Amino acid sequence: MLSPLNAHKIRPDHLDRQAFIYVRQSTLIQVRDNTGSTARQYDLVQRALDLGWPREHIIVIDQDQGHSGASIAGRDGFQFLVSEVGLGHAGAVLSLEVSRLARSCSDWYRLIEICALSDTLVVDEEGVYDPGQYNDRLLLGFKGTMSEAELHWLRSRLLGGKLEKAQKGQLHFRPPTGLCYDPAGQLVLDPDQQVQQAVR
Repeated sequence: MLSPLNAHKIRPDHLDRQAFIYVRQSTLIQVRDNTGSTARQYDLVQRALDLGWPREHIIVIDQDQGHSGASIAGRDGFQFLVSEVGLGHAGAVLSLEVSRLARSCSDWYRLIEICALSDTLVVDEEGVYDPGQYNDRLLLGFKGTMSEAELHWLRSRLLGGKLEKAQKGQLHFRPPTGLCYDPAGQLVLDPDQQVQQAVR
């Protein structure tokens, strides 16, 4: 629920423009398995309606599903979003959390700067932010920095886990086609006779 402090940030001129909802998960496995997260992101349509945007002004951008937010490369949806904000077509950008928009500070700060210049609001699960206001911009900057740091911490944890397994001799990689691990963890030919013939 919006506090009175947040509610006054949404003006009629914001509602006259589009509300862009950005939906993204980093991998196709997440898209397939984490359907609850995807559903929560699409539920932002209802959030935009509750905030006052008419349905015909709500645009969902979801073509970046299965793409990491670590870079703008390959994220056509994010690039489209930035261009629409820059053209002044956006009244607000909605995302479940800032990490869905960008996990790179350079991409994040560029978006926030363009939002400030075009008087576009940023809305996440916790509130409505006006990047043109110093305190909101400061908080958004902090959220973006934490999002990028979180990606670094996740990579560090994954690498640490791999190094620990490697030191114990338990690190396994996906074997080449035609090979697999048996129940004892040994690398053997695939039990499928056709696969064995093809390999031999």
